Parts: sequence; C-alpha cells; structure tokens
Amino acid sequence: MTRRLPRSARRDAHDNRARILDAARAVFGEDGLGAPVREVARHAGVAPATLYRHFPTKRALIAEALTQQRRACHTAVRDALADPDPWHGFQSLIQRICELHAHSRDFADTAMTAFPEAADLTADRGGTVPAVTELARRARASGRLRPDFVVDDLVLMLMAHQGVLDAPPAARPAASRRFAAYVIEAFRAPSGTGAPASLPPVPDLRPSGSPGPS
Repeated sequence: MTRRLPRSARRDAHDNRARILDAARAVFGEDGLGAPVREVARHAGVAPATLYRHFPTKRALIAEALTQQRRACHTAVRDALADPDPWHGFQSLIQRICELHAHSRDFADTAMTAFPEAADLTADRGGTVPAVTELARRARASGRLRPDFVVDDLVLMLMAHQGVLDAPPAARPAASRRFAAYVIEAFRAPSGTGAPASLPPVPDLRPSGSPGPS
C-alpha cells in the first residue's frame, strides 16, 4: 500500500511548490531564463534539493513557471486575429507584446524559444506562428501593413525592445509604449491609410537620483 503523507506535510509541499513558482517567475522575469536554478531556490527560501524534488530539471521548472506567459501570448494573438480590422488587430498585438515584455524579461526568451528542447514551449510557438502569419496576411491585404513584413521581424523587434529593460523599472512601461509606437510606424505600408499615430511622451530613463538636464 502506498504510504500517504500527513496532511501538514502535503500542505508544506504545496506551499513550497507555490513559493518556488513565484520565485521562478520573479527571477526569470528580471534576469531571463539563463538565471541559475540555485538563485530561484534562494529567492524562494528553500534548499536546492527541495526545488529539485518538485522540478527535477530546469526545463520542467521553466515549462511550469511560464504557463501564464504562454497563455498571455496566446490571448494577445487570438484577440488580434479576432479584430474585424486586421491593421488595428496587428497594432494591438505589437502593443501587447511590448507591454508583456516590459513587465517580464523572460517573455522574449519564451517567444524566441530560448530553450528549444522544452517540447511544450516549441509546440506553443508552433501554434502561435501560423496565427500571426494569418494576421499579417490580412493586414497586408488591407494595404496598411508593409508588403515585405515577415513574422521573424517580431523577433527582431523583441531583440531591440530588450534595451527598454535596462531602464529603471518605473520608466519601462512608458518607454515600451513609445517604442511600440515607433515600431508600428515602421511596419506601416508607405501608402497605408490613416495619419501616423502621435507618440507617447518621452519617459525619464535616468537612474533614480541622477541629476536632470542643465
């Protein structure tokens, strides 16, 4: 007969697992998926052995910790594709991707499949790319997305957007919105309809306590 753990032990194990996942999201979100597992354990306040009892490999930890990221990415793509105006849907996808990335450094790692050996991450990306491709096809057909756009341009966008994460945390959302506005204008077809969108104000990107302009 399988020996059942006491209720208190099961509750402790559940709490440890929750703390580990919260810590993984925080550590990977700030430092990316290259952050060491030991740093996740330290952040969670558990021993590395405790972490490995719940997640035997880093791949397993990443797959579980990034579930919310994957869902958010899927939702952004699904909502954009459902928009009756494909160019508006495309713009909203750019804005949402940048917003997600501004709040979590590991979003770009997830989107670019930094750990291709994680089968579930690869499958997620494989399911998302056709949807984005279809959205781009519709936006191009409307005459408002530049005809030479390819889905890999979104990877280039995330690589460039990575610099926003070097700004102070409080400044990142505003900086990200301004970056997204520039990118949308870059993706707009030269003959696209509608006036260029006005850019959001420039955020203060200086570290806290640094002197202002003279």
